[in-house]
Amino acid sequence: MAALIEAAGPYRLHPVHCDSPFEHLARAIASQQISGAAAKSILAKFVDAFGTSGRGLRNARLFPAPERIIATSEASLRAVGFSLAKAVALKDLARHTLEGVVPDTRTLESLDDAAIIERLTRVRGVGPWTVQMMLMFQLGREDVLPKDDYGVRNGFRIAYGLRDLPKPAELARHGERWAPYRSAASWYLWRAVEIGRRFDATACDDGASIRRQRPGARNRSRRRRAS
Repeated sequence: MAALIEAAGPYRLHPVHCDSPFEHLARAIASQQISGAAAKSILAKFVDAFGTSGRGLRNARLFPAPERIIATSEASLRAVGFSLAKAVALKDLARHTLEGVVPDTRTLESLDDAAIIERLTRVRGVGPWTVQMMLMFQLGREDVLPKDDYGVRNGFRIAYGLRDLPKPAELARHGERWAPYRSAASWYLWRAVEIGRRFDATACDDGASIRRQRPGARNRSRRRRAS
């Protein structure tokens, strides 16, 4: 991990404040299994059709409120581009928000990670990975290891020179040594994938192991070639 940190450089995860857990999760549901461009288009139609008029620049429409989603038919949600499963999930999210299961930001920030995961995954279409991304990138939680994330698992394989992806349970066990900074470890494992691709592009050995970039490795290699 020390070699990976040296190769990747300073930690650069800067959380974006979560103003509305409901909106964040609604956008996450909308984006599942489709391209970013498609999700952006559907969300724009969704806001235009069901959002309320806002104040300020060009009277931009505000994101639809949970009450509006409850009152909107599944057919109307599908008309702006949502699949039936996503329409049902959005209505379930709205219901859980009005019931207080999905809380406001202040309440959410007062809960520990496990409590947030337990509450938010009650919503249809919201799994642990979605909540873990929210914990890391919106709430700035420092000890999150998304063990099922393919990128994190692949980064671990690359950084530690393994042939196969680690199983999620194996990654979780190894990751215990990184607590209470597992979010930083996850971020660096994502960087390992990027670094590994660069190695592949330059045909550097087999392009697999970050361990080849441990401190002093380059200089020793140069000395060997010179001799």
